[in-house]
Amino acid sequence: MNTYMANAQTVERKWYVVDADGMVLGRLASQVANILRGKHKPTYTPHVDTGDNVIIVNASKVVLTGKKLDQKIYYHHSGYVGGLKETKYRKLMNDKPEFVLRKAVVGMLPKNPLGRKMATKMHVYSGADHEHEAQKPEVLSLIK
Repeated sequence: MNTYMANAQTVERKWYVVDADGMVLGRLASQVANILRGKHKPTYTPHVDTGDNVIIVNASKVVLTGKKLDQKIYYHHSGYVGGLKETKYRKLMNDKPEFVLRKAVVGMLPKNPLGRKMATKMHVYSGADHEHEAQKPEVLSLIK
């Protein structure tokens, strides 16, 4: 009996729509990362991008539990001396909720060229509308 190994030419990709309304950020991010990676398929192969495309709508309605909105801080550095910037998640959720969700999901993907390619299959929208009607995406309900 031979072990099945998928390759890039034989992978069939589907499109899924996920409604993030009322979902917890971390739980949503881990489930979306598994779909992007292809771990939900029986043909999963670690070194091949076997994942599907995911459209996330209503990113502005995602929930952070506890006091994370006020206590969790996003840090980034400009590269210059004294260039550390910090932003609370309450401000980030008000200004760019797509960024918060994208950062959470990308943090759960592999940190290599394959993981960066997987991240390009995710499309995040803060409202209920998206521009991927032509791909005929299936509605996917995830565990809250």
